[in-house]
Amino acid sequence: MADLEFRSDNCGRAAPELIQALVSANEGSALGYGGDALTQQLHTRMSELFEHPVQIFPVPTGTGANALALAAVGSPFGAVYCSPEAHINTSECNATSFFGSGLKVTPVPGVDGKIDPLALEAAVSTAGKGQAHKNQPEAINLVQATDMGAVYSVSEVTALSQVARAHGLTVHMDGARFANAVATLGCSPAELTWKAGVDILSFGVTKNGGLLTDAIVVFNPDIAKKMGFHLRRAGMIWSKMRFASAQVLAYVQDDLWLRLARQSNAAATTIAVALETMKGVKLLAPVQANEIFIEMHAAAIDQLAEQGVLFYRRGPTRARLVCRWDTTQDEIAQLIAIVRACSQAR
Repeated sequence: MADLEFRSDNCGRAAPELIQALVSANEGSALGYGGDALTQQLHTRMSELFEHPVQIFPVPTGTGANALALAAVGSPFGAVYCSPEAHINTSECNATSFFGSGLKVTPVPGVDGKIDPLALEAAVSTAGKGQAHKNQPEAINLVQATDMGAVYSVSEVTALSQVARAHGLTVHMDGARFANAVATLGCSPAELTWKAGVDILSFGVTKNGGLLTDAIVVFNPDIAKKMGFHLRRAGMIWSKMRFASAQVLAYVQDDLWLRLARQSNAAATTIAVALETMKGVKLLAPVQANEIFIEMHAAAIDQLAEQGVLFYRRGPTRARLVCRWDTTQDEIAQLIAIVRACSQAR
């Protein structure tokens, strides 16, 4: 039996449309560092997509997008508030603090990888604003979809943004799986971002059929003025920018990004519905995008790996399963059968 790939959506293939976009961009010469026609088209297209004038900065990685977006809105003595499970807190090797010259990542409790608005209000209110002894509240980080596979609703984003605004904080959204969230909610990109109070977005491409780029989308023009300097200092400005821009353009063309996200979301939903009926299997969070977090007996988790399922463990009894845009029906059926067999074994 071949291994079943459920480790991450970044293990999947690139979408053919993005490969073709690179081929098409590889004609003739063009000015570097964003002076090319494709990059100009990208700014126009993304402003149309978000129904708002935006500045967009393609970058090589999602970590770079998060860290540099927050560096542009923070200071060496500032604090950014996030969920305990947030990628900037658990998985980016303190890049936010490094590129933010000391910007402190500060977890705030919540459920399913979300920040609780009341907890955020309490954390910021008691942070010691104005005291030289304390890190100063400067930003919040919302992960969409969350690192537990849940999705912030528009009203939830709005509520957290209102708390942030009341205290003068900038709102950053880590949208590594932004497409999955929009596909789930059925809202517009504008409704989930600037209309709900978001100032700056890490726009994920790689996890949803991309190759070599994600992007920073800036809604607040004052923040945009600083981005170029942070990107250049970090070595994250593309020289041949047209190839990065071509990927993002193709990604949002004709709603490709949403079609790909719907495919991975649907795969995860099918699996989750089946798992809910199995004794010995517990879903740890709502399956609202393309990630599934489960708890089983430790021996059952071991057997999953022995049966060729590729996944990431979250402790002896917990596992994360992630569906790709190109996850097949056969892979879904095989996984369900293997989990059912393992859940019944002791």
